[in-house]
Amino acid sequence: MLIRTPTPHDPLPSEITPRSAYLNRRQALAGLGVAAASPLALAQGAAPGGGKLPKLPGARSAVAGAFATDKPTSYADATSYNNFYEFGTDKSDPAANAHTLKTRPWTVSVEGECAKPGRFDLDALLKLAPMEERLYRLRCVEGWSMVIPWTGYSLAELIKQAQPTSKAKYVEFTSLADKAQMPGVRSGVLDWPYIEGLRIDEAMHPLAMLVFGMYGEVLPNQNGAPLRLAVPWKYGFKSAKSIVKIRFVEKEPLSSWTKAAQQEYGFYSNVNPNVSHPRWSQASERRIGEDGLFAKKRPTLLFNGYEPQVGQLYAGMDLKKNY
Repeated sequence: MLIRTPTPHDPLPSEITPRSAYLNRRQALAGLGVAAASPLALAQGAAPGGGKLPKLPGARSAVAGAFATDKPTSYADATSYNNFYEFGTDKSDPAANAHTLKTRPWTVSVEGECAKPGRFDLDALLKLAPMEERLYRLRCVEGWSMVIPWTGYSLAELIKQAQPTSKAKYVEFTSLADKAQMPGVRSGVLDWPYIEGLRIDEAMHPLAMLVFGMYGEVLPNQNGAPLRLAVPWKYGFKSAKSIVKIRFVEKEPLSSWTKAAQQEYGFYSNVNPNVSHPRWSQASERRIGEDGLFAKKRPTLLFNGYEPQVGQLYAGMDLKKNY
């Protein structure tokens, strides 16, 4: 139902957590009640899901650039090697700890400079637009990458529902921060809750995705259940997880990592091989799953390979100044 209301990263180690670490999730969307369907990840040649979570059907997306040509990362790697500091700072921590996350009931508050603010429950969001499957590259600022089949729809569908006013220049996203469910929130590694933001035209771009599933199943807790963003031309930390609030604002939001280390994590955070992180180069990346002794790093692509689709958003901008 829809209820209306008034108005310090380091490059990653090479070890991968065993699959058994994430399979014991007692509350991983068990009550979602999504109808079973043929796994679309298999239909698109993607790696299958783990088979432990409800299926989430979706049609192949017609959005330009929605399907990377890269080989998909295995489900085991994608669900056991994660950045989700609310559950710990080690890459294995989210898979080990995220079983404590309760994803029912779940509501998302839509606020700020919009004509139709309100609170959406999860069922309303699942029905807001047809589900699509898209195969996106994910590039982490730490120097690693994955290729993941997501299920969801363009974020623009929710934005259009909210009808932002002319004052809405940016969209701010707030993630859940609950010490009882998220052991990492008890630490001072970031100023909680986790906040991210996009310029309104970035958020309205068809490739900016509101995600409810991956590999043909609902999202595992450690990957941002029950809903998250996927903004494939930006570094991974821009894609907020476990979202509870979306707010339309006039001024640029102060993102959590920008607040923590502005010299390292700029607001735009577009993937750019020509702009180095202060502590390492961004010119190449290590694809998770290609970790053999003689595996070569891949060259990093401008806008993560999505330049034909999104380059015009930044025409005339100094991409080094606006990093």
